[in-house]
Amino acid sequence: MAKTITTKYDVSEHLRTSEEMAAYLEACFEEAKGDAAFIAKALGDIARAKGMSQVARDAGLSRESLYKALSGERNPGFDTILKVIDALGLRLHAGTALDGKLRKEPKRLPKKALHRMTYSHR
Repeated sequence: MAKTITTKYDVSEHLRTSEEMAAYLEACFEEAKGDAAFIAKALGDIARAKGMSQVARDAGLSRESLYKALSGERNPGFDTILKVIDALGLRLHAGTALDGKLRKEPKRLPKKALHRMTYSHR
């Protein structure tokens, strides 16, 4: 019988585009339930996919301190998180929580209503 060889799954090997990275981070925000270290680890995964040295340079941090901050074993400062998100070319968005779910898009008014609101001041 042949032996089965397994390898450790590394999500950073599968994050190729900015859209995939943003979707991964969004999913992690939903799963984190307030765990800042979980978000830091997710940012570390994305940083490794982009290249840790380049992200560290763009964030103005040393590579070693970036590895430590995004290891998932620490809770980095919010300023560090913001620098890393910016260096990754991502944005942090806010939404409202409705029924325990994050509402991603604000409700939009129909074009007719917008037209009436815009031009009804005659």
